[in-house]
Amino acid sequence: MPFIEEVLKYKSISFVGMEKNAGKTQTLNYVLSRLRTFSNIKIALTSIGVDGETTDIVTSTSKPEIEIYPGTTFVTSQALYSQKEIVSAIEEVSNQYTALGKLITAKAITRGKVLLGGPSNNKSLKEFIEKLTQTHDITLVDGALSRKSFGSPSITQAMILSTGASLSASLPVVVKKTKFIYQMTQLPQYQGEYYEELQQIENGIYAITQEGIVDLEIPSLMMIDKYKDKIFTYGKRLFVAGALNDKFVQLLKIQKNPQEIEIIIKDFTKIFAQEDNVIQYLNKGGQIKVLEKTNLIAITANPISPTGYNFNNEEMLEALRKEIPINIYNIKQI
Repeated sequence: MPFIEEVLKYKSISFVGMEKNAGKTQTLNYVLSRLRTFSNIKIALTSIGVDGETTDIVTSTSKPEIEIYPGTTFVTSQALYSQKEIVSAIEEVSNQYTALGKLITAKAITRGKVLLGGPSNNKSLKEFIEKLTQTHDITLVDGALSRKSFGSPSITQAMILSTGASLSASLPVVVKKTKFIYQMTQLPQYQGEYYEELQQIENGIYAITQEGIVDLEIPSLMMIDKYKDKIFTYGKRLFVAGALNDKFVQLLKIQKNPQEIEIIIKDFTKIFAQEDNVIQYLNKGGQIKVLEKTNLIAITANPISPTGYNFNNEEMLEALRKEIPINIYNIKQI
């Protein structure tokens, strides 16, 4: 059972796809099928957004359904709960609303397929996970539409990433993009002063000095060109509460001594800059640190694209494994 022993070390795990049809749902189904062999493990399942549909809403191609087993607790919306193909017992109806109605927590009595439409934002999802982990051994979260932010370490304790041919028709491009995400999950954790205070900040750009945290009063990094003379007024250790974008990274990498710059972000999912810009900045000695480090426990790779082209499976796995030092599997072949 590849990586299942690693899965069992965590109370919550998110499944994140780098692109639609990368094999994320197949990976989730694999993990569910293996976990059910442990009769003493209580499993909970939910999603961010809508997932589990038989036809992909974006590409109109067929996609795997989510299959669950007796005893599994699942959270979904009212509209999707009525479409389940299992017998289940409702345990709770939440007051939280989504576009598809209230959220229902239920337990599967028979084996079958479900549609998941869980909490619609990080805050609600985190609340549900905290509640579920009090009564379950492990909670699995199925992401939606390749939203990496829902693999955030502030939401789940660990993450499994899915990549593959749907990302690009070029294998070198797939390897490059997947390697970049892996590298970002390996960014060092910031453990300096004011750690707790920084966790509470939701917006803005701040300098971290010996005297404290200074709000640079820059409305947005999108406007960094207007404020570039102000950015290093209080030193070169900066905290960016929101997204780290290309404009800002480009400014960082042209500085005279980029190796003296230390940028702190909440976690790797806040990086919205192109991989080339980020890597160039890091290669020049610039630093990016995270408040929350991601536990990436495995990568699954799908050699088949829904648009009709395929990679050679062994060639794909060899190329990925050569560049990324982590367990990598084709989920259909294990």
